[in-house]
Amino acid sequence: MEILQVNKARTKEELETVFAIRNQIFAGEQGSPAAMESSDDNDAVHYIALMDNNPCGACRWRKTEDGYKLEQFAVLPEFRNKRVGQALLAAALADIPQNSELIYLNAQADAVGLYARFGFAIEGDLFEEDGIQQYRMVKV
Repeated sequence: MEILQVNKARTKEELETVFAIRNQIFAGEQGSPAAMESSDDNDAVHYIALMDNNPCGACRWRKTEDGYKLEQFAVLPEFRNKRVGQALLAAALADIPQNSELIYLNAQADAVGLYARFGFAIEGDLFEEDGIQQYRMVKV
């Protein structure tokens, strides 16, 4: 049985692993500019997912002027469809203060279903960011 866990990334090594996963997915696989993917890292709370102690995914959240924004969800290809994204999302949501005024994210079009299962709803029209189709979603 595979053991999946999600932890806050606290050490330099854990953060480097988070950034490596994001770089592989966003810059390598999706062709997004790598520099954009590291913006606001110092103001964010980062998470790393481990499957049998092997790094397999990452995400972050940060407080913005609009509320709490969930971002940078990345799961390595060989770990997809193993509930890694769900575990990352659940961990991040559990860590955001309960009295939060707004929790939101920009969901890639193919991930809308995952976020909807956690109580997010599409707000607005489909838009493109760095060549990727996305929807703004808010927690209702």
